[in-house]
Amino acid sequence: MPRRWDWTCSNSGLTPSRKANLQTGRINLRPEGHGILAPLNRDYIKTILSKHFPLMGILLGSFSISISLGPYSNWDAQTEFAAASSVIKWGLPYATPGNLINQPPVGYYIDALFFRVFGLSYGTGVYVITLFGVGCVFLVYAIGKTLYGKRAGMLAAAIFGLTPWHVVLSRSFLIDTQCLFFSLLYLLVGFWAIRKGSLGLLFASGTLFGIALLTKLFAVFTLIPLALFYVYWRPKNLKRALGGIVLFFLPAFLFYYSWYEIISGLKLFSVFSHNDFTSFVPGGTVPSYFFLGNYMVNALGIFFLIASALSLIVSFSRRRLFAKILGFDTICLATINGIATLNMYLVLGQNLLVPYVDPVKYDYQLLPAFCWLAASLPNKVYSLRNWAGSKSRQHKIIFSSALIGLILLISSMIVNMLIMQAFIGKTNLAFKVEGGIAYTFERLAPIMAQHYLVILQVLGFFLIITSLLWVNKDKLPFSHQSSIHQ
Repeated sequence: MPRRWDWTCSNSGLTPSRKANLQTGRINLRPEGHGILAPLNRDYIKTILSKHFPLMGILLGSFSISISLGPYSNWDAQTEFAAASSVIKWGLPYATPGNLINQPPVGYYIDALFFRVFGLSYGTGVYVITLFGVGCVFLVYAIGKTLYGKRAGMLAAAIFGLTPWHVVLSRSFLIDTQCLFFSLLYLLVGFWAIRKGSLGLLFASGTLFGIALLTKLFAVFTLIPLALFYVYWRPKNLKRALGGIVLFFLPAFLFYYSWYEIISGLKLFSVFSHNDFTSFVPGGTVPSYFFLGNYMVNALGIFFLIASALSLIVSFSRRRLFAKILGFDTICLATINGIATLNMYLVLGQNLLVPYVDPVKYDYQLLPAFCWLAASLPNKVYSLRNWAGSKSRQHKIIFSSALIGLILLISSMIVNMLIMQAFIGKTNLAFKVEGGIAYTFERLAPIMAQHYLVILQVLGFFLIITSLLWVNKDKLPFSHQSSIHQ
């Protein structure tokens, strides 16, 4: 739509210079509304800062914290770097000469594009992954905003950006972060498509799903929240709903078939001969039924897990009050349980080694769901505090539980900051599971001296904390505003 202009032709209220311009035939063009050329008055600047400063602060803070760590490497990272390098040399992602890597190709072709522009080096590749990591932080915000509101989206993005699990993967040359980015992107577009009933957006989401699937097969995990959201929205026209499902999966099938049957010749079902499904837990090692729970405690922290659990308990305890978001809480819970259950089945049911050693990668796609669930706690606290119903003993218990969950969530974020400060001085990191087995990373030469890295991290923490305070400034104890904004 073309911009409308207000042609100012009155002498009233004009300064002498403007009157002179008018008398000489010069016309003052002033755009209506708050366009780029609009007057930079105090209210306009305040509006811009309120809308964009918190998100930009969280994104810049996340980037600053990420680059203060690593770059990290391990055997997987070096193998994937070799595959991306092979795209430059031979046009195909060979792990070793003549042997295609046992992963889908999109991530390596994206990396190769950056290598063409910025030079072939491991450091360049890690920066590409870091940018995708920041993109994941933005998408966690966007989806959180779609489900729970802007404030919850901001908090979810901050939690995600401060989680060492994510930060370490975003500083390693692994395609998992790229896969998560495209997975979250197709999930977001899919949510929009379902809400608007748009077949065009559903086709776009399916195209992005195809790209995500050809980045890493873990993209199928994100079908869990998308399918549940589809059921939650209850499409009325069955014929249109079935047509939408076909439109969604058609691009993915064409992409997958083109690569595995036509281009690479690996065959359509070669995924089932992947190394992950042919390596078994060695004899004498019996995985515990609690191996994944113990990993989560180490990777996410007990405070964060309790806060997430309390968020669920509060929702289900006051189903009427939280009727609008209870479905979204259920979707997050089902996503976490679905991914975790599959991981446990592959280990405990099939005795596979890689899913046992690598929950850091196998369960990475459930991390955003944890963040959304935990980030909904502040709104629940505010709603319970202002609930018009009788303040019974049960209500006080539920409110206290929500408040404790919020305090534990804040504590877990502080703990994560301290952990990442400790990471600066470590040359090796290990994500441990039971039985003395761990998925390890080796830190390569850092980008600058250690004291500068500390400054970068502190700057990142400051930006994220300031952004969260800004977006919640009307909720702070010293604020005179009492209204609740979802």
